[in-house]
Amino acid sequence: MSKLLLAAMLLVPTLATAQQVAVPVPEMNEAHHQALRQAIGSPTRSITNIVRDAHRNPEHTLAFFQVEPQHTVVEAWPGAGWYSEILAPYLREEGRLIAAHFDPESDVEFMQRSLAGFKRTLADPRGTYENVELAVLNYAPDQPIAEPGTADRVLTFRNVHNWLAAGEEQMQVVFAKFFDVLKPGGLLGIVEHRANNNFSLEDMIRTGYVTEAKVRELAEQAGFELIDSSPINENPRDTKDHPEGVWTLPPTLRLGNENRTHYIAIGESDRMTLLFRKPE
Repeated sequence: MSKLLLAAMLLVPTLATAQQVAVPVPEMNEAHHQALRQAIGSPTRSITNIVRDAHRNPEHTLAFFQVEPQHTVVEAWPGAGWYSEILAPYLREEGRLIAAHFDPESDVEFMQRSLAGFKRTLADPRGTYENVELAVLNYAPDQPIAEPGTADRVLTFRNVHNWLAAGEEQMQVVFAKFFDVLKPGGLLGIVEHRANNNFSLEDMIRTGYVTEAKVRELAEQAGFELIDSSPINENPRDTKDHPEGVWTLPPTLRLGNENRTHYIAIGESDRMTLLFRKPE
């Protein structure tokens, strides 16, 4: 057994004790639940990603979002592909995963590097990405993610603050695209860093924490209705007053070694987990 694997096996229980909220896994068809567990336990997943399961609770989260193996799922701005690594094998046989990533025409260096890294991941023969479809999510109103009315689920993880920083108009375009690509009755699942209720818009943009009220406002303006919320990704240790906002905490740890032990003990940010529906 490698030292890295051993370290990961030892670390996971510690992280789970530190952050996971004791909530039951949402009800799900047993065959679907078994398939989800198999995807989460896939040997193609990286050890560094598996270690973070304790913070991100993928089984609870995807079950709460009612993702089924035959669904067409849009993952908006998947970044390095943490959730794609689970969704790809889960949807591989019966479903469809559309990874709506950064615009390849973007002049933002980070976006170019992130998209290039994601493409390398998709091309890795050790993975299960051969059926993943790469699409674009940008702020152009006339460029849809995919054919309208074709997706069963749109999922996005810790991205709302990025769109908020781009501007109110851009944010509205993003939510409108989510609404358009979903089938009637389709669901939008959002995980986002949760701000205190008294955070101003400027506070949200500066810190990366967004109020639940703001997320609801944006989704409802686009036509969505909130149907449920969950404590799955709560972290009561997160005081949300860190010098570099959410990026002070793991996995970024922007302050380097300054108070590193303290921030690792807090864990990843306190997060809302919201489920919206496009009306029939």
